[in-house]
Amino acid sequence: AEPGLESAPSGSMDASEDHSLPEPGSQGSAAADDIEIVVNVGGVRQVLYGDLLSQYPETRLAELINCLAGGYDTIFSLCDDYDPGKREFYFDRDPDAFKCVIEVYYFGEVHMKKGICPICFKNEMDFWKVDLKFLDDCCKSHLSEKREELEEIARRVQLILDDLGVDAAEGRWRRCQKCVWKFLEKPESSCPARVVAVLSFLLILVSSVVMCMGTIPELQVTDAEGNRVEHPTLENVETACIGWFTLEYLLRLFSSPNKLHFALSFMNIVDVLAILPFYVSLTLTHLGARMMELTNVQQAVQALRIMRIARIFKLARHSSGLQTLTYALKRSFKELGLLLMYLAVGIFVFSALGYTMEQSHPETLFKSIPQSFWWAIITMTTVGYGDIYPKTTLGKLNAAISFLCGVIAIALPIHPIINNFVRYYNKQRVLETAAKHELELMELNSSSTEGKPGGSRSDLDTLPPEPTAKEGPSWGSRLKLSHSDTFIPLLTEEKHHRTRLQSCK
Repeated sequence: AEPGLESAPSGSMDASEDHSLPEPGSQGSAAADDIEIVVNVGGVRQVLYGDLLSQYPETRLAELINCLAGGYDTIFSLCDDYDPGKREFYFDRDPDAFKCVIEVYYFGEVHMKKGICPICFKNEMDFWKVDLKFLDDCCKSHLSEKREELEEIARRVQLILDDLGVDAAEGRWRRCQKCVWKFLEKPESSCPARVVAVLSFLLILVSSVVMCMGTIPELQVTDAEGNRVEHPTLENVETACIGWFTLEYLLRLFSSPNKLHFALSFMNIVDVLAILPFYVSLTLTHLGARMMELTNVQQAVQALRIMRIARIFKLARHSSGLQTLTYALKRSFKELGLLLMYLAVGIFVFSALGYTMEQSHPETLFKSIPQSFWWAIITMTTVGYGDIYPKTTLGKLNAAISFLCGVIAIALPIHPIINNFVRYYNKQRVLETAAKHELELMELNSSSTEGKPGGSRSDLDTLPPEPTAKEGPSWGSRLKLSHSDTFIPLLTEEKHHRTRLQSCK
């Protein structure tokens, strides 16, 4: 026993009548199943029984049953404070999360209440030594989603810190490479970078408009062989745009920190497809005639010119809305597949019915079931070209039903797709705001640390002096032995970013 701690008198109460905890340092005779544990978590008092806690002996609450035999060192290694008079354990933890955690002793599983941060709740489960396998599957999905969000915030903060930091050990070429990459990839970094991004956006629009205007017969000219080709002015404008796109792509490729990842990125593949047809067409025009017939060269050039439409997808690089739409469609593959399945079943059924019902008419337009597929498609999608239409009464009734079923089939999956779009768009805005807020907190903490006299200090320096031995156990031992993670130190000179737990707090 610790000095100054007295054992409980043996004759004070019979073990069969006293189910409370023994005094610290004593050897209690009561059975562990009959012991009552009184805990105070964040001001909420809870009475638990030993037989209930013994179901999971590895948990922190189960360890409280036999902790008094080890004295105050063992007690304060499990809790934040202990009242010998009330025989009550105190924990500076979240009481709402504790109410959810103790469900494992009653129901064998843990459910997280709505409104509790999943990361904080996971830390609470770690503190109470409750394994995550007891967490329900629906709550695990929320935890995984929150982890992904924090990882994304940490990634964005790290990217910003990498842009702001300058490593003196880096060579001159490496610093120049980072400046070019930041200039071309991050328009928000400076005013000239924003001007270049706007110029690139306008050139994409100009090249797309020139491609369309080149197909207008009134703007075309006749070459020496009598073929109609694009106007030379439009060709010069397109050549200038392709030159800009080529220069931009090469600069971004040479300044990329990971060239393999850069080359395999989807948007960069789009950039290559936007500029490659121009150079292939130019090569075939000047060199292909010597190796193949002129007609084949012209057909190949015409096919490559169609690939110029890929440059319109370059707009997605400068538009967060298009990127959000792409992600929403990617996340909505299940709903899109359901839509296609509905339409496929309806097209097959109504085309077969339309073909059967229209066979009695002498001037029927339904020659076969595969030909009726086209009619079913334009009817269910509410297009209705009118090239194929029913002429019998039953055929018209079948067309009306197919029209109504098509409207319902198309309308059903639209709502989940819109929800995915709105959810992802709002999530990106929240993550962007959180990253900026994180940087502001880091700046404030850094300035607070630099403002303290004597160099970098933590909040431990502001704590009161330790009490004497007569006043009881020191707060220093309690703080060191406590498992509480509510204390968040300020940034030091060695750590330039906060941890995920500190960000969550």
